[in-house]
Amino acid sequence: MVEMKEANMALQNATERSLILMDELGRGTATYDGMSLAQAILEYIHDKVKCKTLFSTHYHELTSLSDTLPNLKNVHVSAKEEDGKITFLHRVNDGAVDKSYGIHVASLASLPTSLIERAKEILNVYETKDTKHETYTQTFLPLEFPEEHQEKDSLLEEKIKNVDPLKMTPLDALNFLYELKQNIEEKK
Repeated sequence: MVEMKEANMALQNATERSLILMDELGRGTATYDGMSLAQAILEYIHDKVKCKTLFSTHYHELTSLSDTLPNLKNVHVSAKEEDGKITFLHRVNDGAVDKSYGIHVASLASLPTSLIERAKEILNVYETKDTKHETYTQTFLPLEFPEEHQEKDSLLEEKIKNVDPLKMTPLDALNFLYELKQNIEEKK
């Protein structure tokens, strides 16, 4: 509520000659709520208020707004990564950042090493493009397979073939996996 009241105060009192500074707007709510509010506020400032604004965000998806909002420009602070260590160069470069450094920053803040390692494992799961599959050995050849199972299997296969996991958010992937599981349960 405090964040939204502050945002409202900035929007209501700003003129074209104002400078608005917003840091991580929407961080206190669910991801899609926060991202939606952040985008709507950015669009409102761009289209209605038209003042200079510095808007920092961890919602990388918002960087694509520069394609549709002609006065929006993405910039980022450059960083150098060597041997798993990050050094922030305190230099502002044009364009969106190509990588998030949250785990590196957590490490710089001296969070426990076991926590950092676990975070890296979890991040790897989210970022893995090729999922690992267990190998199963078929020990017998079924002579009959009911057509209804083949039909349902082919529908599941089609769903999987038609999805691009590289364009899914982690939440979308979990929802898709849940939907597949529901379909399999219905098949039984």
